[in-house]
Amino acid sequence: VVAHIRQANRGEVALENTHPFTRELWGRNWTYAHNGQLTGYKSLETGNFRPVGETDSEKAFCWLLHKLTQRYPRTPGNMAAVFKYIASLADELRQKGVFNMLLSDGRYVMAYCSTNLHWITRRAPFGVATLLDQDVEIDFSSQTTPNDVVTVIATQPLTGNETWQKIMPGEWR
Repeated sequence: VVAHIRQANRGEVALENTHPFTRELWGRNWTYAHNGQLTGYKSLETGNFRPVGETDSEKAFCWLLHKLTQRYPRTPGNMAAVFKYIASLADELRQKGVFNMLLSDGRYVMAYCSTNLHWITRRAPFGVATLLDQDVEIDFSSQTTPNDVVTVIATQPLTGNETWQKIMPGEWR
């Protein structure tokens, strides 16, 4: 599941501008969310991947997919190389502003950090987490099964009693 809370700083508040965005590539649904603001994004070439809405986020996503199809006209066998290439494209977009990104092909999830990203992976036995901005505790053992593995990626740590890992600017996981 990729979820994103949007501050709506580009484009009107409308369904077509709502994250995450999804497009098909190589027979898989790619899902994408972006945190930040880009300048100069309107000139990005998107080929056959046309934005439905008017956000810098969706335009950047369509550009990424277009660049992938140019480099890999057929389904690539080496996904590690694909994600490394995506990171180089994210470096280019980072030059246009803040570009924190989540991208998934349904099998893998990639997080790219431009400014602030943190992550945590939870596994059984699940415990209780305390939210930082509210006086609320969440008992993850009541929300999960013993086989679940749950990774959360956010611009800031969401809980105060767990150890979050920071992704440094320009890095990806």
